[in-house]
Amino acid sequence: MKYLLLIYGDEASYLNRPKEAMAETFAAYTAYTEAMRKAGVLLAADRLRPTAEARTVRKKSVVDGPFAETKEQLGGYYLIEAPDLDAAVAWAARCPGAQHGSIEVRQVWTM
Repeated sequence: MKYLLLIYGDEASYLNRPKEAMAETFAAYTAYTEAMRKAGVLLAADRLRPTAEARTVRKKSVVDGPFAETKEQLGGYYLIEAPDLDAAVAWAARCPGAQHGSIEVRQVWTM
């Protein structure tokens, strides 16, 4: 089954971290991604550009920025193949983003 691990965190705090902290975070994500590759569960992954560059489309209108003011913003994702929800949650718990934000785990509903 395919699961999407959605990484939420405080974008402003993340973008304003010192270079050393950013380097540590990058290294943690690199190791996490490599562990997923080695385990054969990783299907896709990407970071997202800041919400200031986003657009929200709603009922024929386009609005600059994120849809709503929230404490956490969607910053990236991992698409994985896991045998069940428990296995997907176990991978989400290992995600570096879980230390500072939250990881939403959702099964992909194949169309």
